[in-house]
Amino acid sequence: MTKLRLTSLFLLSIVIGCGGTVSDDSPEMSASDVVALPKPEPDYRLQYGDDPLQFGELRLPEGEGPFPVVIVIHGGCWLAEYDLGYMSGFANALTAAGVATWSIEYRRVGDEGGGWPGTFQDVADGADYLADIALEYGLDVDRVAAVGHSAGGHLALWLAGRKSLDGEDPLRGEAPLALNGVVALAGIPDLEAYAAPEGCGSAVSGLLGGEPIEVPDRLRRASPIAMVPFGVTQTLIIGEFDSIVPESQAESFADAARQMGDSVAVTTILGAGHFELVDPSHSGFEVIREDVLKALYPAFE
Repeated sequence: MTKLRLTSLFLLSIVIGCGGTVSDDSPEMSASDVVALPKPEPDYRLQYGDDPLQFGELRLPEGEGPFPVVIVIHGGCWLAEYDLGYMSGFANALTAAGVATWSIEYRRVGDEGGGWPGTFQDVADGADYLADIALEYGLDVDRVAAVGHSAGGHLALWLAGRKSLDGEDPLRGEAPLALNGVVALAGIPDLEAYAAPEGCGSAVSGLLGGEPIEVPDRLRRASPIAMVPFGVTQTLIIGEFDSIVPESQAESFADAARQMGDSVAVTTILGAGHFELVDPSHSGFEVIREDVLKALYPAFE
């Protein structure tokens, strides 16, 4: 098993599994700020499908594998305007902690084939592609976690839950890659509650191909809160001053998942808004990094 270069962080005394943590920083980041973050190049750019947007960026740590893998899924309201570039530094920082990262690009609302069902099919296919490249790139597909931000947090949680879909459902796939855990950063686990006539919530109808009330079967297959239990550890991380995704998204999902027997933690990063959660220079990143590593190794407490 790969030895991770873990920081003690004073025995993680600043982490409280269901509550507050960290930071003297003030939330100042906007969408334009986060898009302007440094974008370190990946080690490999690999196509998992034929469409130009069906690719992923693979980063490998130093040393010999097989390496545990973190699937990284970007957000941006599921819209074509935002791509995986803004999470490049985040993925690079996780790789520096001793894990491989696989950042998935996917067709989004506004892209040909994006929305329903293409967005979901791409994320599923991108995750399952790890099994195809594991031997060549020294990846340990028995140790995989998913982490996503905002709309990507929704998709990361969905990845953990898709194995509960009907066996014939094309969104499930023939052999869904098993996850050890999932971390959602400002994730959106309840699509119906998040849908709104304006703001990021207005994209939900585009993602589903209709308003949630109009497409109940799609909602059941796409909204993580309707798919619990997952049977893997889940951590939902929220920024204290997030004005884009309300705290109620994490809290209501955690309540529903716990009632179904899942292990769920909700962590608040003090002094953070929506975008600081993916900035590796923010002090809260130390907590996020440790939560991601714990998702790979649930016994690491």
